[in-house]
Amino acid sequence: MGLLEAIVVVYLRKIFYSTGFKFPLEIIPGPILKIEVLREFCTLIMILSVAFIAGKNRLQVFAYFLFCFAVWDIFYYIGLKLMLNWPASFLTWDILFLIPVPWISPVLVPIISSIFMIVFSLLLIFKGKNNRDFKIKITEWIFLCLGALLIFISFIWNYTSIIISKYLFEHIITLNPDNFGSLTTNNIPTYFPWNIFVPGMLLIWFSIYTIWKRKI
Repeated sequence: MGLLEAIVVVYLRKIFYSTGFKFPLEIIPGPILKIEVLREFCTLIMILSVAFIAGKNRLQVFAYFLFCFAVWDIFYYIGLKLMLNWPASFLTWDILFLIPVPWISPVLVPIISSIFMIVFSLLLIFKGKNNRDFKIKITEWIFLCLGALLIFISFIWNYTSIIISKYLFEHIITLNPDNFGSLTTNNIPTYFPWNIFVPGMLLIWFSIYTIWKRKI
């Protein structure tokens, strides 16, 4: 699935970035953008379907979803490296998702996130097989959700801050999705909020550690 995703992106870059993928982003026509968002949504449904087939309970479904998502993401970058020799480095900027706004970060960030997801999912699968009554405690869920929220904010930070500054404070654009495309034409990201991402990862790591240490 990761290699298939990479193949689709090869086509998209050939169409919209004939000289090579770079920021600022090109404005994708409305119909194509809607299809791309639909493709992303369908990809998530596919991964979730695999998780439902593999998992025997809700916790296992969650674990297998994380595992499949993370492996898919890593092999996506492996595919792009093999086919396009991209990214040039782990610090190369990439666009990750389009929902609800573009997610962007250096390539290193989703790879780190995927590694954490694989470790966490394997831990849940192992714990569940050795103890059918195993559950994630409420406190652990709180740390996981807070960590995931911080990571999500770090991904959408760049474009969300642009939209807020341009719309809410300067009132330059209207609430028309077509106008949001104009925000991408001059945006070359230079800053990633590591001060938000790292605490998020630490919260998740702390939760993983507490789950690993306890017996039940």
